[in-house]
Amino acid sequence: MSLTIAIPKGLLFEPSVDRLRAVGIDVPANPGRKLESVDAAGTRVLFVRPADVPAYVEFGAADCGIVGADVLWETEHHVCELSDLRFGACRLVVAARRSDRYHEGAQLPTFLRVATKFAKRAEAYFAERDLPVQIIALHGAVELSPVVGLADLIVDLVATGKTLEENDLVVVDEIASSTARFVVNEVRFRAKYAAIMALLERLDPALTKP
Repeated sequence: MSLTIAIPKGLLFEPSVDRLRAVGIDVPANPGRKLESVDAAGTRVLFVRPADVPAYVEFGAADCGIVGADVLWETEHHVCELSDLRFGACRLVVAARRSDRYHEGAQLPTFLRVATKFAKRAEAYFAERDLPVQIIALHGAVELSPVVGLADLIVDLVATGKTLEENDLVVVDEIASSTARFVVNEVRFRAKYAAIMALLERLDPALTKP
C-alpha cells in the first residue's frame, strides 16, 4: 500500500531526505522548484514549509510526516506523534545581551519584554516562574531585538549557538530540546497501519532493537 509523506523544507530537509533514501525511498536530494516526488514504488513525498506539515497530515493530504518538535509545540493542528527520529537536534533557549549579565544572576527587570517565534512555549515558561512578560511576536531576526532595545530577552531555537555569539548574546536558560518527530493522521494510521508501521520501523531502527 503506497503512502504519502510530508517532509519539511529548511534545516530538516536534507536529513529527512537522507533518512528516507536510506530506507529505499527514492527522493531527489535537490528537487528545485518541485513540490512533490513519486518513486517507482508509488511512495509520494510532499515538500512543504515546516509549519505546514501538521496541517497536511491532520487533513489527510499526507498519511504521515516528519516535523520538528518545535513546530508541534506551537501548532493547533491535531496529529499523532509516533516516534522521535533523533536527528535535527536543537535547543529552545532564553537568551539575552551578554552585557546585561542575566546569565550570571543579575536581577531581571520587573516587567520583561520577550521577542520570540514561540509564543505558546515562552508564555508557559514565564508563567511557571510567575514572571510578567509582554510577548513580542517576530518571524525573523529575533536575535536583533535585544541589540536594538526592542526586547529584554529572546526565546529562540539554537543549534550551534553561533548566531547568538555573533550578536553578543548568551543563553540564560534552556527551555526544551527539539528533534525530528514522525507524525501520522490518526484515521490513516488505522487504515494503513501495516504500511505506516513498516515505514516507521525502517526509519527508526530503535523500534526493532530487542
